[in-house]
This record gives sequence, C-alpha cells and structure tokens, in this order.
Amino acid sequence: MKKALLSAACLGTTTVFAQVKDTLQTKNVDEVVMTASRKKENIKEVPSSITVVGEKQIQSQLTVNSDITSILQYTVPSLGTNSGQTSNTGQTLRGRQVLVLIDGIPQSTPLRNGARDLRTIDPSAIERIEVIKGASSIYGNGADGGIINYITKRNKTDKKISGISQIGFTGQPYGGTLGVRASQLLTGKIKKFDYTLSLAYERTGYTKDGDGVLISPTYSIAKMDNYNGLLKIGYDINENQRIEASYIGYSSRSDLNVGLKTGKYGITPTIGEGIGKGLETTPQGTPKNHNIRVSYDNKNLFAGTSLNINLYYQDFKTVYGYSDTFFNGGQSNVISKKAGARFNLDTQLWNSANSQGEIIYGADILNDETVQKLEDGRFWTPNMNMTNIAPFVLAKIDLFKKLTIKGGLRYENIKVNVDDFNTLSTLKSDGTFTKSIPVAGGKLSYNALVGNIGVRYNIEPYINLFGSFSQAYSINELGRILRTSTSETIKNLETKPIIVNNYELGATGQLSSWLNYELTSYVSTSKLGASFVQSPDRALMIQRSPEIVYGVEGFLHFTPTKWIQFGGSYSWMEGITSIKDDGDYSAKINNSRISAPKVLAYVQARPIPTLSIGLDMLHSFQQNRFEPNAKTGLFAYGEGYVPEYTVFNFKSSYEVSNNWRLSLGIENLFNKVYQPAISWWTARDSDFTNALGLRGTFMIEYKF
Repeated sequence: MKKALLSAACLGTTTVFAQVKDTLQTKNVDEVVMTASRKKENIKEVPSSITVVGEKQIQSQLTVNSDITSILQYTVPSLGTNSGQTSNTGQTLRGRQVLVLIDGIPQSTPLRNGARDLRTIDPSAIERIEVIKGASSIYGNGADGGIINYITKRNKTDKKISGISQIGFTGQPYGGTLGVRASQLLTGKIKKFDYTLSLAYERTGYTKDGDGVLISPTYSIAKMDNYNGLLKIGYDINENQRIEASYIGYSSRSDLNVGLKTGKYGITPTIGEGIGKGLETTPQGTPKNHNIRVSYDNKNLFAGTSLNINLYYQDFKTVYGYSDTFFNGGQSNVISKKAGARFNLDTQLWNSANSQGEIIYGADILNDETVQKLEDGRFWTPNMNMTNIAPFVLAKIDLFKKLTIKGGLRYENIKVNVDDFNTLSTLKSDGTFTKSIPVAGGKLSYNALVGNIGVRYNIEPYINLFGSFSQAYSINELGRILRTSTSETIKNLETKPIIVNNYELGATGQLSSWLNYELTSYVSTSKLGASFVQSPDRALMIQRSPEIVYGVEGFLHFTPTKWIQFGGSYSWMEGITSIKDDGDYSAKINNSRISAPKVLAYVQARPIPTLSIGLDMLHSFQQNRFEPNAKTGLFAYGEGYVPEYTVFNFKSSYEVSNNWRLSLGIENLFNKVYQPAISWWTARDSDFTNALGLRGTFMIEYKF
C-alpha cells in the first residue's frame, strides 16, 4: 500500500480510514493528507476510526444534492440521517452532538445549539471533509460525539491561473421547482504567492414530495438564495516558513411565502398550501457567517521543533421562521461571535531505525459570545460570554514500524459570564403563557483535566488492530437551560458540564488488492449527560442524567476490476440512561439522539474511459424503542415509532474533452413518497412532513 499521510487529533487518539469510493476517478487515492488536527502522520500510526470524504466524493454527491447535510448522510456511517430542512436537528454523530469546523474555525454554537452549523458553507468550496468519530477535546467545547471539519480548497499547481467553472440546473417533474446554481474556482501561483478564489451561488425552486405536493414551509430550503465566497492567499517566506490568510463568507435567505396546513401525525403530512401570513420581518436562513483566519508555519523553529500558529474570527447569525409560541409572536435568532488562537509546537525527541518519539504541546484560547433573541430585540437567552484557555501536551512513540502508542492531556479552564435577563413568556399546552421572571446572572467557572491514550498494532496488511480512550468536555446547551429558568438566580440551576469518556476498539486491513474493510465498536459514557425530553405540558426541557451510548459500525469496499467498484457500510447504536442516578439504566435515550441503524451501499462503474455512472442506496431501519402514553395514545417528543425506508440516487458524468464535462444526477430515483426519520420521532403533527420527491440536477463544467 502506498504511504498515506494523515493528521492525527491534537490529543492523538484518533485513527483514520481514507474512503476509497470514486477510485475510478483518481489515482493514488490512498495518499490522503489530513490537516484536521495538529500533526500529519501515516495512516498506520493512528488508533481509532475517522471517515475522510474526498474531493471526488463531494463532487459526485454534489451532482445529486448540494445540501451538505445530504452529502454527509450518504458518506458517514454513524451520522444520523438528515431532515431535508435548514435545521440539522437529530443529525448526531454516534448519538451525541458534533462540533463543526471550517479549516479548524468553530462553526457550532454549543452555548445555544441552533442546529444550523452543518449548513454553513457551499460544498463547491470544500476539498475534503474530515470526520473524527467519538468524543474529542481537540478543539474544545461541543465535541461530545466527534468533529466534522470542512477543509477548503487550495492551490495545487504552479500555473499562474487555473480554474473550474460550473453551472447547473435542478428541478422536479412539477411546476415551480426549477433551480439554478453556478460556481467559479480560480487558483494560481505567482513566485512565492499562491491564491484560491471560490464563488458560488444557488437559487432553489419550490420543493415538492413524490405526489407533487408542496413540502411544509417550516425550516424549508425552498425559494432560497445561497451565497458562498472563499479567498485564500499564501506566501512562502522560505522553504521552512509560510504565512496564509483566508476569508470565507456564507449567506442563505429564503423568500418563500407559502401557508401552512398542519396534518395529523402518522396519517396526513403537514404541507405548504396557499399564501403565508406575511408575519416574518426577516427572511429565514443564515444571513451571515463570516470566517477570517491567519496562520503561520515554521518547520524548523529550533532544533527538531516546528511551530504552527492559527488566529481566527467568526461572526455568525441564523434566523428562524415566525412563531406564535412567543407572547405577541416573533422570530428567534442565534447570534454568535468567536475569536481564538491556537499555538502548536512539535519537538522530535529521537529518531532511530526502529523507533521514533515526539512531543506535541501548546495552548488554545477561545472567546465565544452567544445569545438567542427575537428579531424585535427581546432576549430568549441572556448574553453568554465564554473564555476557554486550554494548554495541552501529547507524547507519541513508534516502535518497529508496527506499534504506535499515544497519550495526551489537556487542561480545560472555562469561564462564562452570564448577563441578567428576564425569561421570555411562551405558550404552554393549555393555551396560556408562562410568566416572565427576572433572573440574576453571574459568573460560572469550569475546570477539568481530560486525557486520552491509544494503541495501534499493524500486524500484517490484512489485520491492523487499534484501541483508544478519549474524553470530551463541553457545556453544551447552557442557553436552553437558562432560558427555561424557574429560579431567580443562575446559581440554583444545574449547569454542570458534560464530560464524555469514549472507548473504541477496532480492526482494519487490506484482505487483497481489491478488498479492504474496517470494523469498529465503541462505548461512550457520561456521568451527567443532556437530552431533550417532554415535560407534562408537552414543552421541551433538558434532562440531566448519567448516560451510556454504545454501538458498532463497519464497511467493506470491493474493486475487482479497474472499471467497477462497489461496497457499503452498516452502523448501529443504542443509548441508555439512569434518570434517577440510582444505577438503573432501564430507560433509553430518545430517538432525537439515537438514530436508527443505517446501511449505505454504492456501485460505481466506468464502462468507457469518458463515462462514469453510479448508484447510491440509503436504507434506514425501523425504530420501535418506546410505547405511547397509555391514556392519551400519544408518543412523547423523541419517542415516536420510526418506520424503515430506502432511497436510491443515480449519478453520472461524461467527459466531452479534457476541458468539458457533463453531469447528471437524480435524487430519490424512484420518486418514493416517504417521511424522513425526524418526522416520526418528533411525534408532533406540525413536524410530520414528507421528504423530497424525485429531483434531477444537470451540470456543465469547464476546466482550464
């Protein structure tokens, strides 16, 4: 096997498997460079499971659907299925919340999780996606289930200018559904300077189900303008030093004006019908997501030591639709600003023929200011200002080019300033409104030492064993806890952090030149987890209790000949909790976090050198883990029965010449009428909606 370069996690317990799909479109696919963390290293040196979604995969999936949440559900085994909406609620990773990054810049808002962090960039700007599965403290707060890091495109040539121009059209076999997208990529190098410029625009049409009926306008992706821009400039000071600056901007706004006709859970879907009430003052979507980053690398700061410094800033706002659940109605938003710095030193301790040793050390500094308000200015959560300073150290030893041992420690020092506020008056199930109460803010402090250790033993090419222990530390959903306060001071609220312990054991290998595999099992525990549950008046609240999540996942990939390949993956998980913290774990974590077992399968063929065709399948199994209320016959939120469903997507491309390529993709190939999992497990009439019906995408691409 050719050498594969990967970068390990900051704490060094995360292993990598580079996806091999779409190998018919590229050579040397096992050479993958990862920069999701602190250090580049060989795939055989990392001791747990990572999924890498490569550029060819992204482009292939983009032919079918440009929604990044859809691309992820078809490429990451243990990630929940998407909702088909602007919200990624329920799309957890291994049953826990995920931290989303763009080039290492945090996009998630864990202080008040608005579930809009996955859709913060256009896939045309992404070179690859690194998915670190399992609890991780690599980038601090919010990575209970892992990390999804979008790595943006960069210059790869010595040409002064090269690029890719794309224009595409989307549509369904129903009126009003036509959409258009266009993107332009320019890269080049001039002496010591290199640059990357990426621009993308998409206008979506109406979205309809398999029967041609308008899908619910709530969190709808219909009639939306999406904009994305990337500018990256690098300068090689000398052979050892480089400085790079980048700006990434994303915006999405919907002008959909469709009324809502509420259906009946499990019977009649909620649909879009007629004209909206025109009560929204701000278009739904994410009107701004600005990311600025400056990095400096020195490969030889002093004897055997390299240095990396990253400075970043993010300015994010997302806006939700009008709701009459607030007193006098209104639209809510989540606003978050982050500024941070990462300092990373890497010192080689020794390097002999049969062993090497190194130590990686440094510190992360992050300031996160998050608030949720209504567009009219009323506060739903108070202003929360978090400062996190975290020094870390990692030791790594490689022995006999077969055995890798890693261990790391990170000290989390978090302080949160919470402003005084008044709780917002909201609608209860009996038709009355809660009483607004004043809540005194204050300062919250959290400190913890988290660590990890991992071992990988490469016995033979056909069997490599790995095992690891890693921890995550987060104060996820502090805002939701505060906004439902019934106390007049935050000192009386349960705001303790979530510490997750993740244990993983797996095997991977190459059984022959045409067959490779991976099988992984994991268990993650937390003494004080956090889940959405339904109160007696059917309002959502946070339940804090001990939790255990466990599961298995695996894949097989076959490449019997040069012109065809196929394979698939399977993932299964379960979650249990001790509600009274008495050692009784008979209660289950609900389906808002524990997704149904999922099978992904694909076949990709190139019958002639210029033509590529493929078929993807997603099968979500049924979930029947809870019983409805004996008196009312209703399921509680998150506990609804989820039936199984299977969806097929078709994708193809034809290379007209070295410069021109045509692509055609068809989503939901057989125009199946079904509901996504979230429609069922929420167990609410308003959320019971159909999924998107058959939709085609035609794209024209020009390379120069």
